[in-house]
Amino acid sequence: MIRLLFGLLLAVVLTLGGWLTPIAPAYANSEPMFLAALPGLSGFFAGQRPTNLGVKAGKLAPCPNSPNCVVSQGAQNGENAIAPIPFTTDPATALATLKTVVKSQPRTEIIQASDDYLYAEFSSQLMGFVDDVEFYIDPAESVIHVRSASRMGQSDLGVNRKRIETLRAEFTAAQA
Repeated sequence: MIRLLFGLLLAVVLTLGGWLTPIAPAYANSEPMFLAALPGLSGFFAGQRPTNLGVKAGKLAPCPNSPNCVVSQGAQNGENAIAPIPFTTDPATALATLKTVVKSQPRTEIIQASDDYLYAEFSSQLMGFVDDVEFYIDPAESVIHVRSASRMGQSDLGVNRKRIETLRAEFTAAQA
């Protein structure tokens, strides 16, 4: 009986160990191994792309009444407010630098880009949650206005704010 239980326990440990084995370096950007055992889970929480994206009358959309969004223009409360990103170059160079910084982030896809606007989708590694991140170049103020919002849920545990602050730091370093 003990041999049987030990054998079952060993089989369970080896099975779970195979799911949780670190990814080989050649596949460092792929999904974790255990997600392969759960087909379709990675994109299950992507949500629908919002319809209020873009710049209207020189402004990005305000945040909804939830803490999972930050915006540098017209925030309804301090929880959603974040400072824009200043730039010291011409707007075209600032946008090119911004694109480079955004592209360097993991699980990121630039969806739309124009002379004064950039829209990207950032996906979480484990569950595939998608956040919509927008940038508007304001040449009159020499700033990049930002908006980063989760598509799903109520709280993001500060992920959108941290993302913008990381992008700000990398953009500022790239300008120097």
